[in-house]
Amino acid sequence: MNDRPADSARSETAQQLAESDIVEMLGGVRGVIESSIAGVVFALAYSLDGQRLTIALWAAIVSGLVVVLVSVVQRRSTRQALFGFVGIAVMAAFAHFSGQARAFYLPSLIKNAAYAVAYVISIVVGWPLLGLLLGALLGEGTAWRQDPARLRAYQLASWAWAAMFAVRVAVQLPLYLAGKTVWLGIAGIPLGLPLFLFTCWITFVIVARVPLAKRPEDGEDGPDAEDGAAADGISEPREG
Repeated sequence: MNDRPADSARSETAQQLAESDIVEMLGGVRGVIESSIAGVVFALAYSLDGQRLTIALWAAIVSGLVVVLVSVVQRRSTRQALFGFVGIAVMAAFAHFSGQARAFYLPSLIKNAAYAVAYVISIVVGWPLLGLLLGALLGEGTAWRQDPARLRAYQLASWAWAAMFAVRVAVQLPLYLAGKTVWLGIAGIPLGLPLFLFTCWITFVIVARVPLAKRPEDGEDGPDAEDGAAADGISEPREG
């Protein structure tokens, strides 16, 4: 009988996460696909056109412009597409000025490595990045830092994201050092959307098992109410 309040809270948390669509909150399927297109197009163009850098660069840039135009035609927000195009321009600049096709993927490698380090540091200092992001979107603010179970959930989920970025680096860095430009583009396919969706699923499984943290301003639903329930002999078990 004591498990019912906890089960109800967990169910409510899972329902709220499902309604919010955790995949969309963390980037969205379309956003991940759009961000991966240029890398694949570059690799294909470089391979099919006799490894000519200029043609491959223009192919990647055009693919970025197409993504922006599609967003405009569909009357969607173009912010993400424009940011993506700027990213493609930076990647193209790396390859153009270095004269090396593999340098097209260097900004992505640096970005993934930086994200992996940032997630690890955030966990170590007690401010996991996933908690800051989802806490704001789910209305918890930073109240989750005062809830040991919720804090632990965000730490574990943040480890999953650190691992995702680390896996990308671990796979692509050897290919980059070996100068395997085409394989860098091919590897980006499984390391893009499939790995992203898997990480989102792990995040959902971890976070949905723990009730949302209650903010002090929530009044009766806050910590005082929890204390009152404990006094009545109803204690909500926490994940151990």
